[in-house]
Amino acid sequence: MRLAGVIGAIVLVLDQLTKWAALEHLLEPPRLIEAAPFLNLVLGFNTGVSFGLLENDSVYGPWLLSGAALLVVAVLVVWAARSDNRAEAASFGAIAGGAVGNVVDRLRQGAVTDFIDLHAFGWHWPTFNIADIGITGGVGLLLISGLWPRQTDKQS
Repeated sequence: MRLAGVIGAIVLVLDQLTKWAALEHLLEPPRLIEAAPFLNLVLGFNTGVSFGLLENDSVYGPWLLSGAALLVVAVLVVWAARSDNRAEAASFGAIAGGAVGNVVDRLRQGAVTDFIDLHAFGWHWPTFNIADIGITGGVGLLLISGLWPRQTDKQS
């Protein structure tokens, strides 16, 4: 549980600091920074979930999405507390930290701040943020860790 808390806190703090920096440097005047040949920093606001899914203009949208995200976080906290597997704990922490980071944005401004734009050969991945990296990376680690037997499974 402690590892999950540390990872979650790191993801949350990095997410909020980078979003603050993006708002400070990309909002007024609106601009795009070419950080690398494949990476732009450009400000965007997402009222839906990952990659703009479920976007709507309802005044209740941010509250409903935030409530659902916080319910998922509560479940992840319970799973992290019950887990004896470090990879699972790290995964749950990264996912929870990212979810809370996006909830903070939704409740504060009605939309999630996105600013990372990856692109190559004319193709652009939807703009995202550090919270999204935590969520996606946490899910990826959880899937990868499921490919190997648990330490306790080997002993039985």
